Amino acid sequence: MIDEEKQPHQDSSSTGETLESPPIASENPPAEANSNAVADWELELAQAYQSSQVDRTAANANGETGTDSSSNSVSADVTELLKRELAQATNDKEGLKAQLQAYSTQLEELKNQNLRLAADFENFRRRTQKEKEELDLQAKCVIIKPLLPVIDNFERARSHIKPQTDGEMNIHKSYQSVYKQMVECLKQIGVSPMRPEGEQFDPNLHEALLSEPTDEHEEGTIIQELERGYTLGDRVLRHAKVKVAAPGSSVLASDENPDSSDN
Repeated sequence: MIDEEKQPHQDSSSTGETLESPPIASENPPAEANSNAVADWELELAQAYQSSQVDRTAANANGETGTDSSSNSVSADVTELLKRELAQATNDKEGLKAQLQAYSTQLEELKNQNLRLAADFENFRRRTQKEKEELDLQAKCVIIKPLLPVIDNFERARSHIKPQTDGEMNIHKSYQSVYKQMVECLKQIGVSPMRPEGEQFDPNLHEALLSEPTDEHEEGTIIQELERGYTLGDRVLRHAKVKVAAPGSSVLASDENPDSSDN
């Protein structure tokens, strides 16, 4: 019996066929029980999802409301702060404008004051320069005037002395060289001799000592220099002493007219 039971089993395995095993009741539950469990699970899942959606919607609604209110309050604060800062900046700007205007006015006053000071200083400089030149000219005049008679004596000696011998000629040349040196020094200082002969008499430059009636020269013409005059720049050191031409024949005619009227 045992061999017979084994024989068919071996034959089936040798042929490659598999024997069906009997179903196990504990491993495969009935179909109705499985379908009810799935339905309950899906219902619970749907309820949970719906509940979570409601909670999320409420939370989002509450969150958005709070955010809007908080954002509105923040915007209001920022706007108020910006308004205050703008007002402060406007006030500062006005203050700076006023300060700038004051500084501009002060700068203009300082410029005008500086220009006045510069003009006053320039006038002072010119005045002091002119005074200095005047003082220098006066000092030169005071020093040179006493030397003019010495020059006159040299000129008189040259015109009157006639050297006869070689020794006299040497002496004459010696003091003439001194005379020339003195004249050259006076020229370097600015002293110039007048040459009035043939010019018209000018009381600012000349001093008339004599008058000579003549028809050869026009009335008022200087016909002879009696003493040489000198100038220092535009200033007269010494007036030239001169002889002036006076009317000749006309004076005689005027003298004869009374006699003719008397006759």
